[in-house]
Amino acid sequence: MSDDARIWTAGLLVIGDEILSGRTQDLNVAQIGTWLNLQGIRLREVRMVPDRIEAIAEATNALRARYDYLFTTGGIGPTHDDITVDGIAAALGLPVVVHPAARAALEAYYAGRGQSVNEARLRMARVPEGAELIENRFSGAPGIKVGNIYILAGVPRIAAMMLDALTGMLEGGRPLLSRTLGCWAPESEVAELLEATEKAHERCQIGSYPFFRDGKAGANFVVRSDDEAELEACTSELERGLRGLGHEVTEGGI
Repeated sequence: MSDDARIWTAGLLVIGDEILSGRTQDLNVAQIGTWLNLQGIRLREVRMVPDRIEAIAEATNALRARYDYLFTTGGIGPTHDDITVDGIAAALGLPVVVHPAARAALEAYYAGRGQSVNEARLRMARVPEGAELIENRFSGAPGIKVGNIYILAGVPRIAAMMLDALTGMLEGGRPLLSRTLGCWAPESEVAELLEATEKAHERCQIGSYPFFRDGKAGANFVVRSDDEAELEACTSELERGLRGLGHEVTEGGI
C-alpha cells in the first residue's frame, strides 16, 4: 500500500466512573472523531473504563498496540480519583514524575489569579516519565503525550483546546469527506440500493441513519470517502437511484 493510500487509525479510551454511571454525558467522542477525520486519521474503536488503574492499564495496552494512535479523555484533574496518568504509566512500565514545565505552567496560571499551587493542583503536573506536554490555554493544566498516546482532559471545552494545539502535528492520510442525502423512505425499501451503490464504489462507505417523525419513516444517508471525485460519483448515483424508486431527496439531509 502506498503512503497516499494508507489508512491511519486511532482508538479512544474514555475514562471515568461518572461517564459509566450516567451522571455525566460524554461529548468528546464526536468532537475527537471529527477532528481525527480532518487530520486524515480514522477513529476505529472507543472504550469506556472506570477510574481503576488496572482497567486503564489493560485498555491502554490493548488499544495502543492495535492502532497508530491512542487518545484518552478524563482523569487528569486535581482529585484523588484522577488516576489516568497512574494507569497509563503502569501500562508502560514507567514511573510517575512531576514535569517541571507543567509545574511552571500551573504556577504561572494560579499566580495570575492570586493563588498558589497546592498539593492537589500539583497532581495536574504529574506525567509518565519521559512524556511531552500538550498545551492548554484554558486552565494551565497541560495534556500529555507519551509514545503514541495522547492524554486529554475530560472537560470537552478543554479537550477541544488541546486538540487545537495538536492540529497538523500528527502524521495521517487523506481527510475523510462526506455528503448527506435525506429521504422519506424506510430503510427496508432502499437497503438493496444502498448495498449495490456502495459495492460499486470501493473507496466509499454509505451510512444509513433512520428516523421516525410526524408518523412517517425516513433516513439520512451519509456517503464518506477520502477521494472527492469518488464521493461525488457515489453520491450522484445514490441520488439517482433513490429518485428512480420514486423518493424525493433532500441534499444535506432532513
